[in-house]
Amino acid sequence: MILPALFFYLFAGVCVASAVMVIVSRNPVHSVLYLILAFVNASGLFVLMGAEFLAMMLIVVYVGAVAVLFLFVIMMLDVDFVQLREGFIEYLPVGLVIGGIFMFELLLVAGSWLIQPATTKAITAAIPANVSNTEALGLVLYTKYIHYFQLAGIVLLVAMIGAIVLTLRHKAAVKRQDINVQNARTPELAMSVRKVASGQGLQDADAAEWVK
Repeated sequence: MILPALFFYLFAGVCVASAVMVIVSRNPVHSVLYLILAFVNASGLFVLMGAEFLAMMLIVVYVGAVAVLFLFVIMMLDVDFVQLREGFIEYLPVGLVIGGIFMFELLLVAGSWLIQPATTKAITAAIPANVSNTEALGLVLYTKYIHYFQLAGIVLLVAMIGAIVLTLRHKAAVKRQDINVQNARTPELAMSVRKVASGQGLQDADAAEWVK
């Protein structure tokens, strides 16, 4: 029992310290690196709990995809974080209100678990002994909580579409294809009959009209 306890305190201590450094660090690149370290130690805690599938998912999905994507975005976009921090005091009251709401929700969850411990046991069913960890997780997600699982996927999809719409910028100097304008063209708009005198070409004054 001593060795698992030592690993638990090691993983938990490093995970909490890394989470604090994510918030405290001034360099956003360092914050992402500390976030990766927190994910790795959290996966170690999952291994100690016997949830190997969640541990591997945390490494593959969050460390291998999400955190690395954050790192590449921060390094490639070259965001001016000094300019972003200028409105920190202005939006501080709104942030405190939202943070207070989140804290109230967490206290409600923790309070219900402490006051009525039987509540969590009532919504769970016994898992057969011959079922693996991954299979048991699949049975819970895709049978009993399938509607909540699908609802969470829809929420994430809407959030992704909203982020794309908010960050999409159209440059005025770039020519783009407009299908509606092309379908609405008539022969009068597409063609222009000009009488050119014999031995003479188009004049420079007509160039703008022909380009149009």
